Amino acid sequence: MASAWVIDASPIICLARAGHLDLLEEPGVDSLVPEAVAAEILRGPLADPARERIAQGWGSRLHLESVPGRILEWSLGPGESAVLAAVLERPGSTAILDDAEARACARALGVPVFGTLGLILRARRRGRIPSAAALVRDLRGAGLFVDPALIERVLAELGESI
Repeated sequence: MASAWVIDASPIICLARAGHLDLLEEPGVDSLVPEAVAAEILRGPLADPARERIAQGWGSRLHLESVPGRILEWSLGPGESAVLAAVLERPGSTAILDDAEARACARALGVPVFGTLGLILRARRRGRIPSAAALVRDLRGAGLFVDPALIERVLAELGESI
């Protein structure tokens, strides 16, 4: 099990909007938010639930001195780059990312990674939510984009469908 999750903006924003930010909170696992990610969220609309939670201090903030060149070469956003750099600095941590290019970078660097859909699958298997399909619908309404074919495959593993 990861000792820490280093979380990008998209999972925080979508889960907060859907009322399920608690899926990023698990006993024994620290929820870490790089400053670049917090800054991105804090630039959002005043009434945005993610912005409100970050402003209230949700998650532990991380300050990074620099991002390694092997990450910068991917030309990712500052938040994604900071998440990957933080995981490289912290053995036993996992990147929580939805961006496809950032996930490809993570795989290329050998960084453990999963996304919002993976969080849903994990939560359903552990009995933390009664229905993955219902949460996926809520998250899609909150702005999460995930390939519909992938959603169908994941839900089928759970015996559910949209």
